[in-house]
Amino acid sequence: MTNTTITLNNGIEIPAVGLGVFQTPADVTTAAVEEALRAGYRLIDTAAAYGNEREVGEGIRNSGVPREEVFVETKIWISDYGFDATLHSFEKSAGKLGVDYIDLVLLHQALPSAFDLTIEAYKALEQLLADGKVRAIGVSNFTTDNLEQLLAATTVVPAVNQIELHPYFQQKDVQAANAAHGILTQAWSPIGGVTTYTPGATSVLENETLKAIAAEHGKSVAQVMLAWHLAEGRAVVPKSTKAERIAENFALDFELTPDQLAAVDALETGVRGGPPPGFINLTDHAFPIPEA
Repeated sequence: MTNTTITLNNGIEIPAVGLGVFQTPADVTTAAVEEALRAGYRLIDTAAAYGNEREVGEGIRNSGVPREEVFVETKIWISDYGFDATLHSFEKSAGKLGVDYIDLVLLHQALPSAFDLTIEAYKALEQLLADGKVRAIGVSNFTTDNLEQLLAATTVVPAVNQIELHPYFQQKDVQAANAAHGILTQAWSPIGGVTTYTPGATSVLENETLKAIAAEHGKSVAQVMLAWHLAEGRAVVPKSTKAERIAENFALDFELTPDQLAAVDALETGVRGGPPPGFINLTDHAFPIPEA
């Protein structure tokens, strides 16, 4: 198992491996969170747009693990961008989660078509940080251009940029920009789950190079990918609702060789599975986030 932590640019420690609950149905989220915390996880990653923050909070409380030992991470959806709206969005999320503070709050997407709202939303996160309601703030799905625009207009450097990142899509330019500013790269879809429903793509889980490395270590392909991320300094939030997979994704008691790391690096295809930059907009993707 791995209880590795990474120190963020504001001195806060974040677990390197967390449970993601994207697309996890609300009726199974509570049990998945409980299972993860029993397995040793101490980070749960959710979002207002996932519709399962309430169940995440229930899972944390049911687990018996003290609140202060669980790193809770959520995201503000674009519908709630703008200074006052984002402050209220925090209250909605905290209310659903049943917590007094949230460890890390991210802006879920950049809005190139309304970047002024993106800036105002981030300034609200800065206010929440100053008020002690959050321990760290950051962004998700930001490109290098998005980051430069944000940094030019705000004060607090994001602690985290959570992006799609797996062997087939590595976003090395964004990783480099993050590193240059001391921003932690946190990978969503770290084991390439997004490749299972990308049209015309072959799932990274079926990759022969990864299968060979997995066989050499007596581990699963998913474990190889997670070990690759950790070796290169990234945080990860793999998702699963199955107890055996949840435990497996946390059992990372091995290291890849330099040659194996290089072999995984070489699998880059440049094919994005998630929405391309600028695709998300208020006209087509805004929807109301319910009150707590």
